[in-house]
Amino acid sequence: MRELKIYNSMQRKKVVFEPLDKDHIRIYACGPTVYDYAHIGNARMAVVFDSLVRLLRSVYTKVTYVSNITDIDDKIIDRSIRDEVSIKEVSNKFAKIYNKDMHMLNVLAPDFQPKATEYVEKMIKDIKILIEKNYAYYSEKHVLFDVSSYPKYGSLSSRNKEDQIDGSRVQIAKYKNNPRDFILWKPSKNNEPGWDSPWGKGRPGWHTECFSMSKEILKVPFDIHGGGLDLKFPHHENEIAQSCCFHDSPENENSYAKYWMHNGFVTVNSEKMSKSIGNIKLVKDYLHLYDGEVIRLALLSAHYRSPLNWSESVIIQSKSILKKYYKILKVYDDVEIDNKEESELGSLIKKALLDDLNIAKALNVLDSSIKDIDKKSIKEIKVIKKIILDTGKIIGVFLKDPKKWGTKEVEGDSLESINKLISERNSARENKDFQLADEIRKKLYSIGIEVKDDEKGTQWKKI
Repeated sequence: MRELKIYNSMQRKKVVFEPLDKDHIRIYACGPTVYDYAHIGNARMAVVFDSLVRLLRSVYTKVTYVSNITDIDDKIIDRSIRDEVSIKEVSNKFAKIYNKDMHMLNVLAPDFQPKATEYVEKMIKDIKILIEKNYAYYSEKHVLFDVSSYPKYGSLSSRNKEDQIDGSRVQIAKYKNNPRDFILWKPSKNNEPGWDSPWGKGRPGWHTECFSMSKEILKVPFDIHGGGLDLKFPHHENEIAQSCCFHDSPENENSYAKYWMHNGFVTVNSEKMSKSIGNIKLVKDYLHLYDGEVIRLALLSAHYRSPLNWSESVIIQSKSILKKYYKILKVYDDVEIDNKEESELGSLIKKALLDDLNIAKALNVLDSSIKDIDKKSIKEIKVIKKIILDTGKIIGVFLKDPKKWGTKEVEGDSLESINKLISERNSARENKDFQLADEIRKKLYSIGIEVKDDEKGTQWKKI
């Protein structure tokens, strides 16, 4: 069996992956909070860990992958009030849209996709145990985790005590014994959903949700816990604290998950995506312009641990790469391959992928193999075609019929499609997302449609 190396955020170095049970790999990645359309940052996490799971399944017999849906949160409540619909309607709507978008990016459905609201009763039981073991306390209708009771707090993020109160979603309130303490249970307001508990009607804290769901489904310890870099503190740090104390192993920070993996931020013009800046890039907008595989490969164009600067040039480059390989697959569509045959070239690519999911290196090796392909023998072409398809199975591309790929990005003859793109462009202009508006304009031009904006609105004509 080939050796897999991954970067373990806990150890802050690349290490050899040694599974807890080689016959069953268990992995958990934090999914989205479903209050709005999925953005490119959400998609990067999903695509990265989907690629990791695909890689693991190419090596190990059984892999169980869990990625949750947070369907109760302040942001969901705010959205329900704004839209004048129920919280369930909001979460169900955007969970469905998220899954549809990810499907278009060739992201396989997780083996389990638990919703937080489905596990509240178990969360209540877990919180009661933490109180009984003196790791948590009740104060003013809240239950809080006592950070001082867990000496290893900060081991994942390497934050000192002063920095530990500055993380997102951390509240400094009078009901806390210590500013670092975090909420396990909070009271519900009259217009908010809530569950009956020993501490009154309320709902669990965000950090408790993932701790309880991962523990319940995968059991602990499990192999890999992952998510976006922004979750390292406080979310993942707080999950570790709860789990280690719950399982009476406060001295062993690895008693929850053996390995921790985090993907880097997506930036736009070198700035982190933020609603306050107004540079949020939605997956749905790009799926109207490009095939899902183009977006997926663009999301994988930088190493998963590095920041990804999202731009039109990254997308165009990804489309060019896919076009090149699909052309080869189309030309040699009738060439039969031997799926049992191994090659030195295939081994080199697999080695690159096993080296902390180094997709860029794998594609470089693959790229070198197709030079002067028209001069190669049928035997060589069989090998090349096999490794293209094998590589694609892991990184989630080259999965479509080569004769049809690229033909449905935009239905150029469809009036409906043209009007839809124009509508998307107008929305982008209204939101001052001029980069996206310009991309749509160029896309329309590429299919023979010229747009012009005047006092009457947006007009278009065939060119």
